[in-house]
Formats: sequence, structure tokens, C-alpha cells
Amino acid sequence: MHYVGIALAALIGVGIIVIGVRFLLAPVASAKGFGLPSWPSTGNDLAWLNLKGIRDITSGLVILIPLAMGNLHLTGWLILASTVTPLGDALTILKYRGNKTTAYSVHAATAVATTVAGVLLLLS
Repeated sequence: MHYVGIALAALIGVGIIVIGVRFLLAPVASAKGFGLPSWPSTGNDLAWLNLKGIRDITSGLVILIPLAMGNLHLTGWLILASTVTPLGDALTILKYRGNKTTAYSVHAATAVATTVAGVLLLLS
């Protein structure tokens, strides 16, 4: 089972880096798919999207570095801690009347996947 945890952790780490790079390269298009009802596309608003991209890249690296070093236990704890982000994203989208389908199918599902990966790594 620990191979499943490793695979999920790698997928989560690489996936969030890809999402972060997309937010840096195509911020408005990325924001539209995030699930919030609207996002202005000029000035300081783009700066916030840039910050989100950087945050996502950092989040992926925080998972991939200990995983690459073979520290599965630490990776498990870090992935469990990172569950706060997609859970918070889902709750924010719901609070601000965003797209419920995206809140649940993307963000809440990611929170479940990160929890499963973290637990599997902690049990290995």
C-alpha cells in the first residue's frame, strides 16, 4: 500500500506545481476555473493570482523534496498539513457563492486525496 501513497504524493506534488505554473502563465484563465463567481483581470488582481501561483509551486516542492529524499513519514505529515489548502479553497468557494461543483469535485476531492496519501505514507 505504501506504493499507492508514494504515487499519490508524487501526483499531488507535481499536479499543484503545474497548477501554480499555469497561474503564473495564464492567470485569468486559471482563475476562471478555480470556482469563484468572478475575478477581475487587471492591476493588483493579477498580482494576487501571481501570488497564488507561487504558493502552489512552493506547496508542491514541500511535498516532493522529502518524498525524493525517501522520508515517507515526514512527507505523510506534510501532506496531511497541506490538506488545509484545498479544504479552505472549497469552503471559500462555497462561502462566496462560487461554483459548488468545482468546490466539491476539485477542491474537496483534492482534500480527500491528500488525506488518503498522507495516511498511507504514515502507515508505511
